[in-house]
Amino acid sequence: QVQLVESGGGLVQPGGSLRLSCAASGRDFNSYAMGWFHQPPGKERQFVAGVTYDGEKTYYTDSVKGRLTISRDNAKNTVDLQMNSLKPEDTAVYYCYCDSITGPYDHWGQGTQVTVSS
Repeated sequence: QVQLVESGGGLVQPGGSLRLSCAASGRDFNSYAMGWFHQPPGKERQFVAGVTYDGEKTYYTDSVKGRLTISRDNAKNTVDLQMNSLKPEDTAVYYCYCDSITGPYDHWGQGTQVTVSS
């Protein structure tokens, strides 16, 4: 069983930066893609960024391209999301996910709040 714990959320001014981190534990998570979703207030959970099991390929939703960067360190069991040039519309709860043998987005963290406001 994979367990995911997010950290690094908080309050930041527009144009600022935050770095989210997802610590993974359990077996075999290094064999699967991982990434981040977010859930803005009053909206459904939405894909933000993903990375392949080996870190070689990354994927982003259009609204964050050029501002957010996902990376993983399989030696440290972490997946990070560097968030730059943050906008108020980035305000959301951010969730880390991990695929599994049974399918995509099978494991989830508890979420971390990001608020972008002046």
